[in-house]
Amino acid sequence: MKEWSIQEIAKLAGTTSRTLRHYGELGLLTPSSVGANGYRRYDSAALLRLQRILLLRELGLGLPQIAEIIARPAAAEAALAAHLAWLRDEQQRLGRQIASVEKTITTLEKGEEPMAEDMFDGFDHTQYKDEVTERWGEKAYADSDRWWRGMDAATQADWKTQTAALNAAWQDAAASGLASDSAEAQELAARHVAWLRGIPGTPAADPHGDIAGYVRGLGEMYVADERFGANYGGVAGATFVRDALAVYADRNL
Repeated sequence: MKEWSIQEIAKLAGTTSRTLRHYGELGLLTPSSVGANGYRRYDSAALLRLQRILLLRELGLGLPQIAEIIARPAAAEAALAAHLAWLRDEQQRLGRQIASVEKTITTLEKGEEPMAEDMFDGFDHTQYKDEVTERWGEKAYADSDRWWRGMDAATQADWKTQTAALNAAWQDAAASGLASDSAEAQELAARHVAWLRGIPGTPAADPHGDIAGYVRGLGEMYVADERFGANYGGVAGATFVRDALAVYADRNL
């Protein structure tokens, strides 16, 4: 089986030999062989593992969290498929943003007035306004909208990173075949509810609201609506999230 040197892998992955050695010290990325001269070499299985590590790093996860995720007995194909679904969703969103900015530049270069409706495709956080208002009322939408607009760009980016990391953790857990009532799944469910509680205007943020009903209803919506299900790798992943949240609601809410 072909092996690559640590310098070759560092160059291919756009990282450093020092980083790879650090991953090795943490037990994240073990060399497939070490020569008598101490040189580390990596086979294709190690490369697959490194790809997952780097994907999870880009989602904002810390190394301890990554270690927990990749230690789960999930097939590499299933885990990567879950990552791919999230990446494609992000690709579509970024593609819309790129096209929007390119169109604005072209319009300005022509000395024309940009069209407002063309300038914010892919940026709009109000796309679910009608649904939120219908389900939970105008105040719920107004509170959450005020909360979002009150953030600076860095805080919004950090919140998006945390959300992406949570979605990725759900996808990995679903791909690993965990039971919805397992300790790992219930830990994710608790994290998910804490995330919901941090969004003003939602029933989860209201100490007098029907938090259990809200959490169960969201789980059903994740399965029924492919837009939300895509966050968890599709229907199978969304079903796992729904079932785990339902167990958590029964036990804790």
